This record gives sequence, structure tokens and C-alpha cells, in this order.
Amino acid sequence: MTTEHRYAGGCLCGAVRWSATGEPLYQGYCCCTDCRKASGSGFVPFMGFPASAVTITGQTLKVRSSAFRGGEALRNACPACGGLVFGGEVGVDDSHTIYAGSLDDASLFAPTMALFLRDKPGWVVLPRGLATFETMPD
Repeated sequence: MTTEHRYAGGCLCGAVRWSATGEPLYQGYCCCTDCRKASGSGFVPFMGFPASAVTITGQTLKVRSSAFRGGEALRNACPACGGLVFGGEVGVDDSHTIYAGSLDDASLFAPTMALFLRDKPGWVVLPRGLATFETMPD
């Protein structure tokens, strides 16, 4: 019998919650300037899931910015506590980027890549063995 992995998390105050089933499509760190400024840190740890695998509850504050390849990026935060929770528009996008800092069980995060090394501050030390990219991979 195979057990399907379940992931869950939410914001600091619990008003925005998410759950996902199955394995993430990708996991890593983004060091782009936008992610650094949005997080107040040197990077955003992220996990990608198909939208069909994710359930989100609670209202979010939607923050839009220009995306690297044109268009716009959408980050969702809790309007009460300000915690970043996920990226993408529910009901529109076919996948969601979940911010790994919102995981209930942080041990489930298993990064394999680091993006936008061109923007990484010198004080950020990333784990060894990651696939690294100067910007966004193709």
C-alpha cells in the first residue's frame, strides 16, 4: 500500500491555510531581488505543486510585481499578520508556488535548486549539491 504525501501549512496567525497532496514538482531557493525584498531575507524557499493538488482557505492580500519573463508575479500574504504563504492566482494558474517557510513541518522541505544567483547576497550560504542558475532556468 502506497501512502500519498500530504503537506500543510499557513501564515503566522492561521487565517490563511493550505494543504497539498503528492510530491512537489520542484523545490529550492530564489534569491532574486523581488523575493528578497518580499521576504525581508536573502531568499525565498519555495515548493511548486500543481494547482489541482492544492487547497487554500482564507482570504489573502494579493501583491503583484513584474515577472522576470514579462507578465506579473502574484504573491499571496495574510492580510492580518502579513505572512507570505503562496504564489499564483487561485482558479487561474495551473500551479502554485508554496513558500516553504509556511510549512507546518519544516522537515518536509528538500531543496534541489537555487535560482537567481546573480542577485544572491554574499552573506547567504546555500546548501551544497543544489543545481544553480544565474537567473530563471529554461
